[in-house]
Amino acid sequence: MTAPRVLAIDFGGTKIALGTAVVGSPDARPETTVRLRTLGASGAQQAVRRTLEAARDLVAGPAAVGVSTFGVLRGGRVRLAPNVPGWEGMELPALLRAEFGDAPVAIDNDVNAAAAAELRWGALRGVDVGLYVNLGTGLAVSLVAGGRVLPGAHGAAGEIAYLRDRDTDPCFADGRAPLEDRVSGAALGRQGSTLLGRPVTAAELFASATDPAVAGLLEDAVATLSRTIANLCVTVDPARVVVGGGMMGAADHIMPRVAAALRRCVPFPPALAEARFADDAPLLGALALALESAR
Repeated sequence: MTAPRVLAIDFGGTKIALGTAVVGSPDARPETTVRLRTLGASGAQQAVRRTLEAARDLVAGPAAVGVSTFGVLRGGRVRLAPNVPGWEGMELPALLRAEFGDAPVAIDNDVNAAAAAELRWGALRGVDVGLYVNLGTGLAVSLVAGGRVLPGAHGAAGEIAYLRDRDTDPCFADGRAPLEDRVSGAALGRQGSTLLGRPVTAAELFASATDPAVAGLLEDAVATLSRTIANLCVTVDPARVVVGGGMMGAADHIMPRVAAALRRCVPFPPALAEARFADDAPLLGALALALESAR
């Protein structure tokens, strides 16, 4: 008799990934992984259809399904996902329920999913109160209490992209995400490209930190980021802060400054650690959600 399996799906802004695992799997390694073209290649609805077709080929009748998506789920729809045409307002939960029938389907945003992976297998394992900070193309955190990710009243807890650091910053109502516009990977790439007069990525900027102008840009961004994380720690009082995401290739530049801000600003400084999962963290988080649902 074939052992029951769970299905994990990660809808990312630049990729879609699927994976399977046997129910009760003790580790974070999917037994099978499939990757599809980017969401933008054929439109959001077509991307979902292609994903569900791939899921049927991957596993028939999954015991449970875990799904990671960018944006925030609210009222059965995806919200706060303006950068991918057709995704804002999509009734993703209903589409998944129609496909998978009675199988439990657990859906969360990509950062919360990554935090779920760290809680089950990684640097947040055994932590009661903690923070997971995602430094990538975008910027967000997950709040952990009682060993679980807190969704917030509207599913939008931890959307720190919308924090204002200065009185002159725009607001959400202006169609902006002011903190993300300053310190995310995408923002640093834009600012660095303007500064240097050629296209550069955030990773390339950190590699060019000996340039005084680049060093000043990075110092301001990392100082803002460190101050934000320290303020969150004063508010939440976590035992541990875990930092992950695509910008962690520059961890040697970022982590010492964050650690210094925590020591200086937080009455009871938390432990600080790098995330265990650098690659496929949202997919592994979706796998964690699926395994938890299948219990």
